[in-house]
Amino acid sequence: MAVSLAACGSAKESGGSDKSSGSEKKGDNIKVGLLLPENQTARYEKFDRPLIEKKIKELTNNKGEVVYANAKQDATLQNQQVETMITNKVDVLILDAVDAAAIKNSVQKAKNAGIPVVAYDRLAQGPIDAYTSFDNVTVGRTQGEALLEALGDKAKSGKIVMMNGSSTDPNAAQFKKGAHEVLDGKVNIGKEYDTNEWKPENANKNMEGAISALGKKNIIGVYSANDGMAGGIITALKAAGIKVPVTGQDAELAGVQRIVAGEQYMSVYKPYAPEANAAAEMAVALAQGKSLDSIAKDKVDSPTNKGIPAVLVPVTSLTQDNIKDTVVKDGVYTIDEICTAQYKKACEKIGLK
Repeated sequence: MAVSLAACGSAKESGGSDKSSGSEKKGDNIKVGLLLPENQTARYEKFDRPLIEKKIKELTNNKGEVVYANAKQDATLQNQQVETMITNKVDVLILDAVDAAAIKNSVQKAKNAGIPVVAYDRLAQGPIDAYTSFDNVTVGRTQGEALLEALGDKAKSGKIVMMNGSSTDPNAAQFKKGAHEVLDGKVNIGKEYDTNEWKPENANKNMEGAISALGKKNIIGVYSANDGMAGGIITALKAAGIKVPVTGQDAELAGVQRIVAGEQYMSVYKPYAPEANAAAEMAVALAQGKSLDSIAKDKVDSPTNKGIPAVLVPVTSLTQDNIKDTVVKDGVYTIDEICTAQYKKACEKIGLK
């Protein structure tokens, strides 16, 4: 009941109640605006977008329309995209923010226009109606625990490098928080970076700087917040002749292949279907003026709002041992996709066939 009141209250305060009831009269003929933050990370175009579009079609008997835009890591462009969605009179927005703070005024404009907003993957500021993501602090803890496991009794024999995500992404702060909760006091952190725009090339440059500053013999492991950056990090490590455990996140195909080859120790597998489905379900419910009670069982707080109805999806540590039971079993990748000619021998070695 509290979740329902929170959602309805915010709609009423922003003048959204008439809009919601109007959408309900339309039934399944709704227009959903989908705004994703960037296309450098493989997940958004390969998984999130098609999964959300598919679920919305299912929920609306093929009558719901999805209007899509990608901000390509440009916060200003994303603000403009929200304005365009308002002009196009979408019934609800699913928003994955480039910059959680910079999007706040645009979220308010959407609400003023009677358009509910579902924050997707990253918790945007402003009057958000609902949120779905993974438990991001747990993601960081999972990465930290895996790195400690890989280091074993060598955990304090040298220094680790921490390569966090972008400072504009609230998720990055949560990943970092969870990782520090596990790693602080158990390892020596030699260098730590917040990586601009999550770009692999920026992680690569930071890693080169860390190697230069710390000395290649002193680095025993790297905390990388995601797989894309892990790729840039591993390139720098290879060039310096260093082989140490490196973490990741997103279970990107290249990351899974590096795990198979023993170049990357782990990734965090985040099953995108439950997250995408939750976003679609909440968006359709909000557009049709329905309660979120049966969908959103959790609540989260942002810097601007309290008690936002939320769906938080659990995650799994992905290593060589469970590739078949996670990404292959869930149909994310086939063994043929993972075990290309370059990785065939490595796959056979770990029994992936």
